Amino acid sequence: MKSKNILADIKSKSLKETKEEINKILKKLEKNEVNLENSKDDYQRLIRLNSHMDILFKKKFKEISTSLKKIKNK
Repeated sequence: MKSKNILADIKSKSLKETKEEINKILKKLEKNEVNLENSKDDYQRLIRLNSHMDILFKKKFKEISTSLKKIKNK
């Protein structure tokens, strides 16, 4: 999922906030206390959150790699 397909309220979340919401949805889904329609909505949000987290990890990896290259070149 591309960044442009991720909702604005998800894009504004930090890595920690994203992880917390993912865990909250997973717990809710594991309890099986929701109807099918709500489960579908939760699952779709979970996919968007996961995509956002992937993007955040890739950005962080790039930052770390860049910093390491600068350190090695000194």
